[in-house]
Order: sequence, then structure tokens, then C-alpha cells
Amino acid sequence: MGLTYKDAGVDIKKIKQTQATIGRLITSTHKLQKRARIASGFGHYAGIVEISGGKLLAMHTDGVGTKVIISQMMKKYDTIGIDCVAMNVNDIICIGATPISFVDYIAANRNNEEIFKKIVQGLVRGAKKAQVPIVGGETSIMPDVISGKDFAFDLVGMVVGILSKNEMVLGDMVTPGDIIIGINSSGLHSNGYSLARKVLLSKYSLKDRIKGLGTLGDVLLEPTQIYARPVLEALDECDVHGLAHITGGSFTKLLRLKKTGYLLDNMPDPPQIFQMIEDQDVEKAEMYKTFNMGIGFCLIVPEEEEERIEEIFKKHGLKSRPIGSIIEKKGVFVNSLKIA
Repeated sequence: MGLTYKDAGVDIKKIKQTQATIGRLITSTHKLQKRARIASGFGHYAGIVEISGGKLLAMHTDGVGTKVIISQMMKKYDTIGIDCVAMNVNDIICIGATPISFVDYIAANRNNEEIFKKIVQGLVRGAKKAQVPIVGGETSIMPDVISGKDFAFDLVGMVVGILSKNEMVLGDMVTPGDIIIGINSSGLHSNGYSLARKVLLSKYSLKDRIKGLGTLGDVLLEPTQIYARPVLEALDECDVHGLAHITGGSFTKLLRLKKTGYLLDNMPDPPQIFQMIEDQDVEKAEMYKTFNMGIGFCLIVPEEEEERIEEIFKKHGLKSRPIGSIIEKKGVFVNSLKIA
């Protein structure tokens, strides 16, 4: 038995149980507001509220996880904001919403104007790429909660999107015979870092130069790819049945769309950084349940949409490829290996 995400302190199974408990609790609030109806609540990539005239408001919140530790260790803060924007907008587009506003929350153990400036510069860069305005935020200094002799922080955001009823994509249209198109990731993105740090930093230093990659710390800080513009373009021009941002839980996330069968039998060779992690005694199934393995986003479409999807993403400088298909047998399979 190789090293697992659970060994690194993250038990996905127990986290899902906790999330289910939270979901049952918050569902009891869904009828509190008479002027808004919950169109889609807990369990998908974003919550959706019907406000008036068929217009829907979507909301989502997310952070960058323990990637902030790499930022702190490297004392490099100007890209982590891109990750924060990406983790939010990449999720909210999965239900067909256009991101229209973003707020951030920075919690730190001390005030440092120069570091805060760099973090926000990253947020601004991400916002410009996603074309979403940052309308506010909060900075909280709490040394009794966030400890450490050096500067330490956490970073989260919240995004609001709009859509109409006929623009909702919740995965209910996913059907056997559809193909799964994968869009290349830019690296680890912002997930699985507890396991990545455990296995990599036991052998390497962040300053080590890795042949074919560069400095390990820089590789681990490569910002999360932002998919908002090409995905929204694909939604306008193509028949899209399902969308999945491959983040925590990796390809098991596909089951969030519809409890059907997902066969990933044409995955690309994993980029070198993933192979380095797997080589440190992490089993293949664990890799595909934890890391994006080079595919950061998936579109599920009829086969005839493949060429147009490829054209759209190529125009935006992103590579796409068919990585699998929808099958009758329920579960998520990487070739013959069942991961969920």
C-alpha cells in the first residue's frame, strides 16, 4: 500500500461525510427568503438562486489550500492571487454562469503592506484574465489564530455569476455515447498539496533544480489555469452536456455531474511533476483521485462537437483532446482501473 492523501492528513471519504452533514443543515435555510428561490443548492459547483424574471444568481467560494505554504516558504506572493481567482471562476462556470464580481479574504498573522500588495497584484492579474471585477474584500490580522515567526496567511475568495434558466448546465443531459474532452492543466493547480509536499519535500528542497522542469518551488507555484473565457465561448457556440473543474478529489469530481459511467481511456502521459510524486510510492489510483494529472477541466459533449471545441481552446492558447467517453457502467474508470 503506497502513500495516500489520507496519510498526508486529508481523508476525502470523511470529508465527504462531513460535507453531507453540512449540506443537510444548510438545506433547512433554503426557504427563508420569499423573494428568492433556490434553483440548485448544496452539492454542485455553485449555488443558484432565482431572483426575478427567470434570472439566476450563482455563488461560490473557494481558497488555494496549502499552496500558501509553498508561497510562504519561497517568499513569493505575486502569483497566489491568480490561483484564488481561478479556483472560484473555474468552478462557477461549471454550471453555465458568467462571473460578474469577486471578493477576497486575506487572513494573516501580521500586517505587511508590501506582501499584501503582491498578493492583490496576483488577484488583479487573475481577475483580468477571467474578466471579472474585484468589488471588495477583507483583510484580517489575527496572530492568535495564524501562528508563525515569519509572515503566514490564508487566502480565499467568493465569486458571483449570472445566468438564465436555459443556460444552466448541471450534468443532467450527460448520456452514454457523449465524449469527454480534457483541457490541459498548467501543473498541480491548487489541489493535493498536502500529499505533494509530504512526498516531494522529504526528498527535495524547493530550491533544487529539476532537469526538464526548473526550480521545484517555481514549479509548485505555477498558477492555476483560468478557463473562464474559452468555456463561456464554448457554451455559446456548442452543445455542452456537462462541465467539470478537476480539483479536490480529481476525476472523482465527474460523479458530481451525474451518477453514470465515465471511462477515461485516452489520458495524456502525466507531466513530469506528477510522475515525480508517483515515483515516491504513491499508487496510480491514488494519483488519479488526488491530482489533475495534466487535465484541469473537462467538457462532456456529443462527439460531433469535438472539432469546434478544439478550435475554441486553441484560439485561447489551450490544448484539448478527447480523453474518454460516457458509458453505461457506473463509476469513474481510468482504463480498467476503477477510481470511484
